Amino acid sequence: MATGKINVSADNIFPIIKKFLYSDHEIFLRELISNAVDATNKLKTLSNLGEFSGELGDLSIHVDVDKKKKTITIRDRGVGMSSDEINKYINEVAFSGATEFVKTYEGKIDKGAMIGHFGLGFYSSFMISTKVEIHSRSWKMPEAEGAFWSCDGSPEYSLVSKKKKDRGTHIILHVDGDSEEFLEEFKINELLKKYARFMSVPIVCGEKDERNNLAPEGEEAKWETQKVPNVINPDSPAWTKKPSELSDEDYKAFYKALYPYTFEEPLFHIHMNVDYPFDLTGILFFPKIKPNMELNKNKIQLYQSQVFVTDNVEGIVPDFLMMLHGVIDSRDIPLNVSRSYLQADSNVKKISGHITKKVADKLEEMLKNDRNDFEQKLKDIAVIIEYGMVTDEKFFERALKFNMLRSAVDESASTIDEYLDKIGTLQTDKEGQRVVLYTSNAEAQHSYIQKAKAEGYDVVVLDSPIAGHWIQKIEGAKEKVRFARVDSDMLDKLIPKDGDRSHLLTESEQESLKGYVESAINDKNYSVRIEALASDDMPMMVVMPEFMRRMKEMSASGGGGFMGMADFPDHYDVVVNGNHPLAGKILKAEEPADREQLVLQAKDLALLQQGLLTGERLTAFVSRSLDRLV
Repeated sequence: MATGKINVSADNIFPIIKKFLYSDHEIFLRELISNAVDATNKLKTLSNLGEFSGELGDLSIHVDVDKKKKTITIRDRGVGMSSDEINKYINEVAFSGATEFVKTYEGKIDKGAMIGHFGLGFYSSFMISTKVEIHSRSWKMPEAEGAFWSCDGSPEYSLVSKKKKDRGTHIILHVDGDSEEFLEEFKINELLKKYARFMSVPIVCGEKDERNNLAPEGEEAKWETQKVPNVINPDSPAWTKKPSELSDEDYKAFYKALYPYTFEEPLFHIHMNVDYPFDLTGILFFPKIKPNMELNKNKIQLYQSQVFVTDNVEGIVPDFLMMLHGVIDSRDIPLNVSRSYLQADSNVKKISGHITKKVADKLEEMLKNDRNDFEQKLKDIAVIIEYGMVTDEKFFERALKFNMLRSAVDESASTIDEYLDKIGTLQTDKEGQRVVLYTSNAEAQHSYIQKAKAEGYDVVVLDSPIAGHWIQKIEGAKEKVRFARVDSDMLDKLIPKDGDRSHLLTESEQESLKGYVESAINDKNYSVRIEALASDDMPMMVVMPEFMRRMKEMSASGGGGFMGMADFPDHYDVVVNGNHPLAGKILKAEEPADREQLVLQAKDLALLQQGLLTGERLTAFVSRSLDRLV
């Protein structure tokens, strides 16, 4: 019998492990299963190299829960360990057996097949245990030999020889009273499905019922229910295969396996497979995205060598792609590191950049191969592209080639450069700026769109919550290009041309008209101006200037350097068409009350057109309008 003290630099490593190394106690199961998978894959490797000539047999890993004995046992039939190896790999904390194995067989094996790299995973078992035991026999040892290690959570351990019939390792956890939730088999099954459903070695936990039809074909079914091993990971991880090995149906089936309660199929997918200069595999699915972006962002699962790590991939996946679904797997991302470490890690930055490039490549390819299909899909993912263009400079440069503007007039779609060519000189103002008219709500702003259409102008739909940020980005990148919402002013003012329209009113009449309107409205949040417009234009418009409205919207959605503007009171311009017959009627009104009623009626009509007439003012407007009918 051997006794000794675990070689650690601290007096007691276990409180450190419990408090600092792992944030969730459930991680113990992931670590121990990963070790068992490593041990099994090592044996497969030795067999393939001809160094192990015995029968591999059943290599399944078994997890047994004994509620009465308060134990959890993880059993594998991998390479196992001798007493010397237990002393080396277990008692010398932070010595990684996986790392040494890879170094020994460098150039002969795929180093990514080994999950463990730190040598600390085993000790996570003490987070839930009062005592941990290891019973193991190395593949090199005869049947009569074996090693038994035991530790009660202090630096003291015992290591004795103990016969073990079969090669491999049993880890026995004596569960602490505070952690008895882990003695429920359903809980262990739940954790195994979370962390191990795509591991490369079959994992069995308990049994399940399976129904079989015993009747010959053509006869009435005779069902028999029998107990069968409950295999946790029957699904093959699609991302480990080559795209050429998978059909569209395979991808859809994998998506359904990942998200069984999702009824809509993904629009398309991107399959990644990189082994240099970093390791990255995975499949990302583009779901339909609603313009308001109300969805769960934690839909991408991060794996390391098929071991689930987290569904919080912030810092690994670019922000604008956090709305995607799917899986990414990289051996270059450690299992247990802080979020700040991930964000600073050079490999993580390279991986994030590569994912951005792959998405841009895919979207550009889709536009080139089938433009009509791409235009249809774009309606459901436009907000992702816009978000990417706003937040990622490299993606912005690529997206200029495939991002498209959709016309509210004829439903056509054009890339940005195509659209600027399309509007040409017609929508170029007297300053030489091409003016892109847009609508944020085609239904609410229908009358303005129709007015623009009547003038031969086009209007595009920009209805995402980050449209203001996107517009700012485009205006900064394109020379002499300006965006204006179609209802932000009179059309003549949105695209001013050479030669001002003449006023039908004298300057004195204009001043009088302005005074009458200001007096009737009597609200500091409204500024009045008189404009010379066509006589068939609206008599009055209530508008918020493009710059002010856009800055407030950008402040409300976050960023843009305009934080806090959303809290400022709304301020509107009341634009009075001095050439409309109503202007003359207001000026000629004999009674001040009649003049005020004309102004308020015109103003309320303008507010109604903008969807701004609500509450008490709407009630008063309806009542006043009814009075005029009788």
